[in-house]
Amino acid sequence: MRQIFLDTETTGLLTEDGHRIIEIGCIEMINRRVTDRQLHLYLNPQREIDAAASEVHGITIDQLLDKPKFADVADDFLQFVQGSELIIHNANFDMGFLEYELSLVGREALRPQLSGVIDTLAMAKQLFPGKRKSLDALCDRFGISNKHRVHHGALLDAGLLAEVFLSMTRGQDSLEIEVEQQESASDAARPWPPKLIKISVSEQDLVAHNSTLDRIEKESKKPALWRALT
Repeated sequence: MRQIFLDTETTGLLTEDGHRIIEIGCIEMINRRVTDRQLHLYLNPQREIDAAASEVHGITIDQLLDKPKFADVADDFLQFVQGSELIIHNANFDMGFLEYELSLVGREALRPQLSGVIDTLAMAKQLFPGKRKSLDALCDRFGISNKHRVHHGALLDAGLLAEVFLSMTRGQDSLEIEVEQQESASDAARPWPPKLIKISVSEQDLVAHNSTLDRIEKESKKPALWRALT
């Protein structure tokens, strides 16, 4: 299964206010193994960044003036995520912005192009009711170091999310390992090449067998195939 850990940074909180994506970070995972394939994009939002948002991710509009617009990288983004399952912390937020950006450039909706979307925030609410569920809080819970995280960053957060998700679903690893170990043990116990079991035939069995063949020949009026082969 191909899954993509995804995070975005934006100019503000609401697409209704015209806020845009300024950073996209994606990290690929196949069959619960993180690969070295990544997609990291900075984007020119063509608008100002809210001061509160800039305090969170540390990005200013001056840093983005020479970056591509979303329209310029839409194909690259869609090609990278096509057919995958996205894993996002607070998926409604990021998916809302991605769908908004795609609509602005006349592209089809994203969700139908995916095999699914997993929201780790929703998972955390079920696993840890009443506890803090931010990415930082989950890192603390699972002992994942995030000391290098001075500001939020899309690729950085996608990497932390990968570690958090694998920790949250660690039982799946155990189950897969257990099944593999059982299969290996079963294979090891099975001799190869297999030993054929020899069955001794009594004189009475031979008489009965030949009697059956005689009856077949009489009814078919031709030699029994078994006698022809032996």
